[in-house]
Amino acid sequence: MARQPRLSMPGVMHYVLQRGHNGGAIVHDAQDTDQLLQMLREAALSHRVVLHAYAVAANELRVLATPETADGISRMMQAVGRRHAAAFNRRHGRSGALWDGRFRSALIQAGPPALLALRHVEAQVSAEAPPSDPPQVMPATAPQAMVALPAEPIERSSRAHRTGGRRDAALVDPPAYWQLGNTPFERESRYRQLMAEPLTSAELADLQRALRGGWALGSPDFLAALAAVSQRPPAPRPRGRPRRAS
Repeated sequence: MARQPRLSMPGVMHYVLQRGHNGGAIVHDAQDTDQLLQMLREAALSHRVVLHAYAVAANELRVLATPETADGISRMMQAVGRRHAAAFNRRHGRSGALWDGRFRSALIQAGPPALLALRHVEAQVSAEAPPSDPPQVMPATAPQAMVALPAEPIERSSRAHRTGGRRDAALVDPPAYWQLGNTPFERESRYRQLMAEPLTSAELADLQRALRGGWALGSPDFLAALAAVSQRPPAPRPRGRPRRAS
């Protein structure tokens, strides 16, 4: 069966997921992570895609972004995929596929669905995650005091950008985040509260269903508006035969 065309729309937020081949690693250390994120920022700028959030795990990349053109997301992910795979293979002396086929994506409605997707992306990996390797400690014979030098975490997300940590100039906060408060302090405080609350099983199921099928997540009006301008349905059709009119 032929694959249905990817659902993509300019000016609409996209939740993008790209996994490693057969669940394999896409980063081995902090240098790999830095390289991947820098390539993502450059590709987004080059292909006119507004970045909202990202998360790099050991075996997957998650991105929340809004393209200015219909093919902006595809071009951005293709550029990132090619560049990072070539650099990763060269640096680690490997060959073969790095990515697990096509990336998955879902269209996300502005407002509460966008905030839900933002939380889901940044909850996958903590920007303040502890280092995977034990910290290096100065020898006891050194004249200065003992100093722990924590390693940069391999896994990283944009969470700190919205919780009072380091800022990322490549990111643009979506309107749903700005509505959390009137000041940066209020927004950061409210977002930290939200991040402390796990998503419900229903919210997780809705996001995962949209990503698996390449559907859209939002209200019936949002889905109807997409259906009117899209070459493919934005949501799965109801199963079974339609009911007879009484």
